[in-house]
Amino acid sequence: MLLNLTEIDITDMLPQRPPFIMVDRLTYYDPRKAITLYTVREGHFFCAGGKLEEAGLVENIAQTCAARTGYETRYGPQGDGAIRIGLIAAIKKMDIRRAPRVGEQLETTIVVVKDIFSVSLVEAKVEIDGETVATCEMKIFLTEINAG
Repeated sequence: MLLNLTEIDITDMLPQRPPFIMVDRLTYYDPRKAITLYTVREGHFFCAGGKLEEAGLVENIAQTCAARTGYETRYGPQGDGAIRIGLIAAIKKMDIRRAPRVGEQLETTIVVVKDIFSVSLVEAKVEIDGETVATCEMKIFLTEINAG
């Protein structure tokens, strides 16, 4: 049975643990799309000079993919309860228009273009108040780390 997204702790869907979590919550899920929110925080190791570094944007996109997969496998109708690690296999067409500042909230959308076996090709967009700050294509390889 699908649950209300506001009822789920993001750590139930991600293999990452603090302080490495780069999404605050999943706000939308369907089998081909996911949207997450993340507020950039002062002192995070991906922040420098009051801004989120490029690696932080990449990790935020990858963790949005992980949140989609985690929701699907933990709570989806065909879910098996497994937590999976996603490894970034490739990044293409990365376009970072500006670095998010501390205090800004990222809305990250990923759309699955294709799933082939354990590899997903996604298109990603990161926005702040409707302004696109980054886009890319990402390939994610998934592997199971535990069940239940």
